[in-house]
Amino acid sequence: MAITGRADGPPLGPPAGLVGGLKRSAAVIRERSALLGVPLEVDAVALLGERAAIGGLTRRSPTSCGGATRLVRAADGWLAVALPRPDDRELLPAWLGIEAEDVDAPEPPWAAVEAALGGRRAHEAAEQAWLLGLPVSQLPEAPGRTATAPPPLAPLPVLATPVPAPDSDPRPLGDMTVIDLSSLWAGPLCGNFLSLAGADVVKVESTTRPDGSRAGPPRFFDVLNAGKRSVALDLAGADGWRVLRRLLAAADVVIEGSRPRALEQGGFEAREVLANAGPRVWVSITGHGRTGAGRDRVAFGDDAAVAGGLVVADQSGPCFCADAAADPVAGLVAAAACLDALAVGGRWLVDVGMAGVAASLAGPTLGPDPDGPGDGLGVDVAPPRARAATAAGPAIGEHTAEVLDSLGVTP
Repeated sequence: MAITGRADGPPLGPPAGLVGGLKRSAAVIRERSALLGVPLEVDAVALLGERAAIGGLTRRSPTSCGGATRLVRAADGWLAVALPRPDDRELLPAWLGIEAEDVDAPEPPWAAVEAALGGRRAHEAAEQAWLLGLPVSQLPEAPGRTATAPPPLAPLPVLATPVPAPDSDPRPLGDMTVIDLSSLWAGPLCGNFLSLAGADVVKVESTTRPDGSRAGPPRFFDVLNAGKRSVALDLAGADGWRVLRRLLAAADVVIEGSRPRALEQGGFEAREVLANAGPRVWVSITGHGRTGAGRDRVAFGDDAAVAGGLVVADQSGPCFCADAAADPVAGLVAAAACLDALAVGGRWLVDVGMAGVAASLAGPTLGPDPDGPGDGLGVDVAPPRARAATAAGPAIGEHTAEVLDSLGVTP
């Protein structure tokens, strides 16, 4: 709550579905990790504030806590416009006709973006952005401002598909290898939980495009990646892809956060890898799921949350819920679904769409209790907090030779 709301306003209550839904996923992690390995107790709600606690971020709607995304009013609704990469700003003239000098400014040109979108229909503007590869999302509908109680809990919001393949013997997590191809927040958080539960998690990165979170606060990288081993591969040539194929075949679990076409272009199809007696579980975390029109849309945590309606509202309109909320909630749900699939047995493709997870946790904004403690919200509003890192995260490629040798993979 401390990081939800406007910079000049009070902290706002959560969406009605958020807390109960997160606690359900935490319960699945606790039960399944105890069955498979080391029991984990997860403070699920606190996960939403970890990056903010480490980076000193605070509430600043209509701009996101991290500053790269903004809620912008269009003629008939709201859009979340994310500009985290230089390439995103460079596309603004093609999308909105913004002057080049505005794009080159040190800060995102929000005033120009707002002026350009104010007279456009939200869905039409969003579709044009998607064609250009911009991470832009339309808020499904204006969120309600108050609710009296959260809705009943729903099943885990993932699409888990069984894949016919030879049976695999039950094994504890301590005997399993996880190949983590993901980056930034959601996927690495999923891998973090599997590592804490006893699995050997191997973080695989491209030598030319390492995990972007390495450029952020070191403590945040350490919290998510401590305890993992690191492999770096040159994926610019055939040899790197050959080694990667061998690594995936040796894995019990694969975690990846790429749009489907990225791995398909490298010759990898998740169902095929699973069917060939490779991993037991393939966890795919994308912005909008592996199927449908949004399968190749770019998404980040803040705009994916808005796409799912995971926002709060006050008299002035919608506000971001926490910091890039779709990232940590997707990572939490992905870990719960992966542990659940491992406990059930068989081979599974687990499709985790960040916007879909966000939608499962959305709802009207829980209103204040005038007789409650703190700021009249019914609770004392605490600052965000982060877990302590158990160790430093691995240097890129630190364990390449060791891992390839231990898995019998020829470099």
